[in-house]
Amino acid sequence: MKTKVNEIQISYHGNQTINTTFKIGCSQDAAKLAFEHWDQNHIEMQEHFKILLLNNSNIVKGIYEVSKGGITGTLVDLRILFAVVLKSLSTAIILLHNHPSGTLKPSEADRQLTQKIIKAGELLDVKVLDHLIITPKKEYYSFADQGVL
Repeated sequence: MKTKVNEIQISYHGNQTINTTFKIGCSQDAAKLAFEHWDQNHIEMQEHFKILLLNNSNIVKGIYEVSKGGITGTLVDLRILFAVVLKSLSTAIILLHNHPSGTLKPSEADRQLTQKIIKAGELLDVKVLDHLIITPKKEYYSFADQGVL
């Protein structure tokens, strides 16, 4: 008698052609896309953490919401984050999260999480190009632009 185990299937379905997608050239491009795809009804209510998934040419493959939290924070499970990155065959990511309070200053927790994700990405050969904090007033802070990355 055979032992029964679950069979795991992994798939990725892109529905955009390369010439109709968005290429990230700078933090402003990433911020523009983030604001376009952020639920404006919740940006000042609760913190969300998302990732922009990119191919090797910095063309956006998609946006994935990793977590949704409370007023002052959200938990990010790196296993889920990188499961999505690997499943989508992305070679680079940009981290995104909002500060409902409107402050652009990254917290120590923001800095530590960023470093943790960068280190994990290095092991998997996935580049973390930036981490943006966005606010309800459509302002943003770029870790890369500020030399923090």
